[in-house]
Amino acid sequence: MKGLKGLHHVTAITSSAEKNYEFFTYVLGMRLVKKTVNQDDIQTYHLFFADDEGNAGTDMTFFDFPGIPKGRHGTNELYKTGFRVPSDDALHYWVKRFDRLDVKHQGIKEMFGKKLLTFQDFDEQMYMLVSDEKDNGVPAGKPWKGGPVPEEFAITGLGPMQIRIEPAEGFHEILEKAYGFQEVDREGSIRLFETGEGGNGAQLFVEHNAVLPPAQQGYGTVHHIAFRVEDRDAIHAWDSHLRELGFQTSGHVDRFYFESLYIPSGPQILFELATDGPGFTGDEPYETLGEKLALPPKLEPKREEIEGYVRHIDTVRSTKTIEKEYE
Repeated sequence: MKGLKGLHHVTAITSSAEKNYEFFTYVLGMRLVKKTVNQDDIQTYHLFFADDEGNAGTDMTFFDFPGIPKGRHGTNELYKTGFRVPSDDALHYWVKRFDRLDVKHQGIKEMFGKKLLTFQDFDEQMYMLVSDEKDNGVPAGKPWKGGPVPEEFAITGLGPMQIRIEPAEGFHEILEKAYGFQEVDREGSIRLFETGEGGNGAQLFVEHNAVLPPAQQGYGTVHHIAFRVEDRDAIHAWDSHLRELGFQTSGHVDRFYFESLYIPSGPQILFELATDGPGFTGDEPYETLGEKLALPPKLEPKREEIEGYVRHIDTVRSTKTIEKEYE
């Protein structure tokens, strides 16, 4: 059985799909590559932001569950999502950008020999930009050509996810023995695990935190994290492997844009394994990705019903010129 290839996507919860679209498009400069609905809850938008082409390993996705309360950060949480940027210089660009746009951040710091910049959005969802200056692992994606951020500074994909956990030892064992991660470094209460080719696109920062109360899921928190596998055969192989170890899994799930397997893997920690393809360009051309409400074939017969549930959000960008912002 082949090992995990790296990060695939992170899915979080937002209080507002509209504000979420504005923040990721015009502040972070990530491309909306798919506007669809939660396939298990068709009254809920599911937005996918990624690199220029929607490549696996670059996308952050969001649900906006109607009426969900605000989440609470704590331990036993997929706490902070990382995004890759090309260089240390890019981080200095982002400090100036965040200051200008009133985005809360904590300044540039260093962890595990790499520079990073922690920040948060309007829901207090936690993120960090991580410099690829010294990275030589999983290749990055491609910056969005049509976005407001100059390509030399732009986000190119997912970076390390920081997980807070208690108890820690059992979770470390799950990562190593069940999923094949390797511990490669540690700083204080945080251990660095990686898989596949390693590097920023394949790493987890695992923080042992016995001080904070358990996190509470809601808007402003992460729902699950997904890791890359090659194809459907790999999904089935991983399903058998994990079931043999005693894990409860969802079994194979076809999401149309990729195929998946969901596995509760720690206290309040949900993992997904997802295939690299088919991808996001099968039902929309590259030029207008994310501009219409896209539905997988199984939901297309319910389009009229779904369009009655979800309000219209204008996500057309192909007819606009978005100027590059150098500060």
